[in-house]
Amino acid sequence: MSEDDFPARFVKYTLMHKDIPLIDLILEDGTGSIAKADIMYNEEHMPLGTVNNGEVNLYRLSKWWKSRSIPASRENLESFLNSLDIPCPEALLTKSMGLSLSDQYWVRPSGSDVSWASVNFFENDFSEDIGNLIFGHPTSSKPDLLSPDNTSDGIMLKKWKIIDGKRYLLKSTPDALHREVYNEVIASILCKALGIPHVEYRLMVDSYQIASACEDFISTSTEYVPAFYLLGQPEDSDTSDLYTRYVDSCRNVGVDIVPFLDGMIVLDYIIENYDRHFRNFGLIRDADTLEYLGPAPIFDTGSSLRSKDPIEYFNDAKHCCKPFKDTFDEQLELVSSFDWIDFDRLYGSLDEIAQLLSGTIIEKNDLLDSILGLLELNMTKLEEFVSSR
Repeated sequence: MSEDDFPARFVKYTLMHKDIPLIDLILEDGTGSIAKADIMYNEEHMPLGTVNNGEVNLYRLSKWWKSRSIPASRENLESFLNSLDIPCPEALLTKSMGLSLSDQYWVRPSGSDVSWASVNFFENDFSEDIGNLIFGHPTSSKPDLLSPDNTSDGIMLKKWKIIDGKRYLLKSTPDALHREVYNEVIASILCKALGIPHVEYRLMVDSYQIASACEDFISTSTEYVPAFYLLGQPEDSDTSDLYTRYVDSCRNVGVDIVPFLDGMIVLDYIIENYDRHFRNFGLIRDADTLEYLGPAPIFDTGSSLRSKDPIEYFNDAKHCCKPFKDTFDEQLELVSSFDWIDFDRLYGSLDEIAQLLSGTIIEKNDLLDSILGLLELNMTKLEEFVSSR
């Protein structure tokens, strides 16, 4: 079938990795979904896990493409899509050529000679219209859809913003207490006390809305590869020992991930992070050479400290654990060494956290003592566990 024979609802694009053509795709115009994968030009740079024995796996490629869109679990998603008259999040992808601030993949319209340098969001300006709409503060009756917010993952409200030439991700929530927002900053304080690599979050007010803000940890020369893809689609296969499989997968690409996992597991134990899934931790690789450089820093820690529990049940509830075991105590058994923990420094971080939350809506709703008490309890339990080994 020639391009002129396509039904009007289908559009041809080429999936690109920076300026390297990878494969021709036929996308459905209304939904943005992949209808057909055509000629493959470069197998080496294809998204991880989408090629088997030299052949494109259309199911996995489609799944990878869809995973770039705003997830169905995003807060207020339906009203956001309705305001744009867009049927599904995937339909937004082609409005910004699938460009992201997490990697260097994008789609180029057939017949176009546009270059990656002229369109990527790391070096070029982008619209904040979508982000403002996501945050519930529309700034235009006809939003400009050229935005990295079309490819932002996660449940919390998110928007990208350029501040002093740097790309920052702002995260907020419709919840009046904004507990997830504060949790991001609390986790940064704890990571610093533990001495583990992390994304630095700070509080920011944007459009009269409180948010956590962090600088992008990816650049024009690097990209983030979630653990999900390094594991080879974990939900499609045996999940009995994902920890060992992930350690082996990282070792196979030249990365000793064990020290990083030690830190991540300890942090998640302290804050009771109930959403450490296989897409919010992983590795960073060189986007040009494809060499794996090491673990991505700790990020995305808002779903912790029992943030979804009603205040009156805060001290009673306890969430299940992720990603390797069902309970935090079981997962702690995976840690290879605790010698790196300075418990004096760790306990000392409670003062900084108390100062952070003092005078905020958290304290005004009588949550401050509960949060500090939970953190101190888990630190004490951790210290007792270490002493018993």
